[in-house]
Amino acid sequence: MMLDEPKVGMHYPGGLSDLRAWFPDDAACLDYLDWLRWPDGFSCPHCGSGVAWRLADGRYSCGGCKRRVSVTAGTIFHGTRTPLTVWFEAAWLMMTSKSGTSALNLHRVLGLGSYQTAWAMLHRYRDVMVVPAREKLSGAVEMDETFIGGVKPGKRGRGAAGKVLVVGAIERAPQGRRGFGRARLAIIASAKSDTLRSFITASIAPGSIVISDALSSYPNALAGPDYEHDPINIKRSGLQAHQLLPGVHRLFSLSKRWLEGTHQGAVEGDHLQSYLDEFIFRFNRRTARQRGLLFLRLLERAVEAKPIRYLDIVANPRPADRPHRPPGPRSWPGTLAVDPLDRPWRTTK
Repeated sequence: MMLDEPKVGMHYPGGLSDLRAWFPDDAACLDYLDWLRWPDGFSCPHCGSGVAWRLADGRYSCGGCKRRVSVTAGTIFHGTRTPLTVWFEAAWLMMTSKSGTSALNLHRVLGLGSYQTAWAMLHRYRDVMVVPAREKLSGAVEMDETFIGGVKPGKRGRGAAGKVLVVGAIERAPQGRRGFGRARLAIIASAKSDTLRSFITASIAPGSIVISDALSSYPNALAGPDYEHDPINIKRSGLQAHQLLPGVHRLFSLSKRWLEGTHQGAVEGDHLQSYLDEFIFRFNRRTARQRGLLFLRLLERAVEAKPIRYLDIVANPRPADRPHRPPGPRSWPGTLAVDPLDRPWRTTK
């Protein structure tokens, strides 16, 4: 259950120094997840009993079904061998920076055993960022399509080859106010009416005004009394698309810049939707005065979500795509909870 009015310094850390002070070891991280998962006390996920005893290893012994229950069991941390201090640091880096972080950067900064571990951690977090019951966009909503990626030269526009077609929508500010509201981005197979209709009904609330270009698919996609359609013929206007639909084109520009900057454009089309979900998660919370609040919201969703296997997040788990495994036993990342050193730079040999 998500907190209605969380307070900085009480429910989540306000800065990096607070993060290190709150979570100096894995036991503190585990207790925080315990509090997020069962704010009113333990509730057995198997039988619902609230009676339990805490064991020495941190698990609960349920008084109802007698099972031993871990705080991380049934969450995205289920069965992880990566210390929770590393998970928390990754969530902080991912949420508190407007540009997020890449798996390569996470691998280097946290000293993880492999790039694959960093990549899987970030994708598990991305997987929980979308809530099926989230509130739909409303009011006046701009909508358009764009292409992202692509390595094949040649035809441009809606028929371009080797690129992923993405549809976007963003709320315009009410009359008399500046800026834009919440947004959505989704990969679509084509710009046909049925495809656009599916996105509209899933993302935009009935009664909204949809502002689009004059693409012939929109009248059929918006047919019926649920939506009001305000089409703009860009060719006849003599203006550019970004001038007439500034919100959605700014959304496209920012998302492409983020993919090229943070991820160096190295995002496969099969996984692009996950990256777009991460971008939208931060974009829709860009006005949050405390960036640590995003850290809290991400962990709240992480303990509510079901376990996510590696095979569930890999689009094409072909053996040839897996990174080469170095010889010798596999090393797992160590905890970030370490004893402080007394000015090692002053130590003389």
